[in-house]
Amino acid sequence: MAPTCALRASILILIVGSLIVEQVAAQSKGFLRQVSLKEVEADLQATLSTVLQGTSASTARRMETIEKRTWQTFQALPKNAAGRLAPPAVRYIVHDYFAREHGWLINGLEPHGMQLNVTGMHDVNILLDKAPLVVEGLLEARQGDRGLSFTDIVAMAAVLEQMMFDESVTLLEAAYSFNGLSMQNRIDEATLHTVLRSYLLFFGLGSKAKLEPNIENVQYHQALLKTQVAEQEFERDTVFNYEFARRHTVNPFKPRLYSFEAVSEIIEVLAQQYGKWQNAECRDMKAHLKELDPEGLGHLPLGRFYEQPKGSTYHFSESADYLRKIGALDETSPGNPKVIITNYVAGPSNCIATSSYYSVCCLSECSEILAELEHLIAAPSASPEKLLSLISTISDETLPEGLPKKLEAIAAHHGGEVPLHGRLFAQWLHFAFPHECPYPSVVQSSAALTASEWLDGQSAASAQEREQHKASGSVPSNGDLDLEGRWSDEEILPVHDLPTASSVWVGLGALRVVVQLIAVGVALRSALTALQGSMGSSNKAANLKAKKDDDLVLGFRV
Repeated sequence: MAPTCALRASILILIVGSLIVEQVAAQSKGFLRQVSLKEVEADLQATLSTVLQGTSASTARRMETIEKRTWQTFQALPKNAAGRLAPPAVRYIVHDYFAREHGWLINGLEPHGMQLNVTGMHDVNILLDKAPLVVEGLLEARQGDRGLSFTDIVAMAAVLEQMMFDESVTLLEAAYSFNGLSMQNRIDEATLHTVLRSYLLFFGLGSKAKLEPNIENVQYHQALLKTQVAEQEFERDTVFNYEFARRHTVNPFKPRLYSFEAVSEIIEVLAQQYGKWQNAECRDMKAHLKELDPEGLGHLPLGRFYEQPKGSTYHFSESADYLRKIGALDETSPGNPKVIITNYVAGPSNCIATSSYYSVCCLSECSEILAELEHLIAAPSASPEKLLSLISTISDETLPEGLPKKLEAIAAHHGGEVPLHGRLFAQWLHFAFPHECPYPSVVQSSAALTASEWLDGQSAASAQEREQHKASGSVPSNGDLDLEGRWSDEEILPVHDLPTASSVWVGLGALRVVVQLIAVGVALRSALTALQGSMGSSNKAANLKAKKDDDLVLGFRV
């Protein structure tokens, strides 16, 4: 108990000076929500306490769901001698849970990509937002820095999930204010649908929305009237399911009225399911790109990527620099750059609803393939023979020539078995499933994989650049996979503790404690900044729908 108390006291001492400066700077801005440091810490500690004690029935159900969704992955990840996960593996499992379940890319838990210089969870320079690090740090402090157990990981995910839902309630309060409603009064069904559509509007805008008391913005009202039919159906279906589940508890002969608490329950479901619902747009976009790849190799020339006719459903404008930085540009053929379809679809320019805590991004089909392998293997590695046997049960597609031998080479590199979460196996999966699994490019900066890095159209190419690539044409493909030309033998094990970092920290035990104190201190400070909406305003055209015809894009900035 003493080390934990000392840790918390030291955290407060570390952040006092810089906190004053940030609070003064924050006073001149408009924020989604204003809170003090004490509120941040108190909220996190209270939520953590509730989760760990399991006093709430809804919390118990949520934790049970998280356990079911993460247990197989936990079994398949490398552990330390105590059977716990090191910080890199913690990052992986929690990120994977939110990405697969909700399509959420949590700020601070984004994938690093295949980086060579990642030093671990406590390197604060690689995190955009540190709120997840606060929770991870508090939990790891409980365990004396011996890594995290499965129970602690479930608790961490539950706390983060609750933080996301709490932010949704803030958006709901703004939706009530926007429509001139009091949260103390019950509303009828027609008003309920208006409130839910307002919520979805603000949810889609995320941190770009100016949510102030008594919002009266004609542009918001105009946008609300233009709500897409599919979005209206989504919220109506959610209300229908909510009513159906409670059909035996309400009086069918009295008009249905909804309290703010009831609407909050509906909002929680909307927030959970929004990512999976909007993924239909991702699937449509991906299908469109696959049509431009008749050879089925998983990529298409950059000129063809830009060269979409006027009547086309989608128009793509991301620059070569953006595609290169996120690892979606194949430049192995000189003078003939190609866009890797899976990497592009999963890229940050296709994320929407960027909030203080997370973005909603396209779901990965490859994560489901890997999850199936994790379930069947239940270990961090497997023999080539076992993997080939399992792959044949997952897919009836014939593997490209030379790919089985590559799997044997990976195993030989690692002493007989293939690590499931290494770069080489991820590369192998890309060539086995070119339209499902992304190519594991070695990115230079993890910041490039965050949606916030590409706000206000920073990912877009100029008209001149697009015309230049369209005019240059592309070298025709013979339809064969150039496996040797595109294969890289570079291996990275992102979920393992790096030996270099471990050996240094073992020799500098006292320094390690100081580094962790500073990391968690910065975490709390940055969590406050995030809660205050420091991500600022950006353009709606950056989201996925902006790739469609211009008349479908909201023509205003907030």
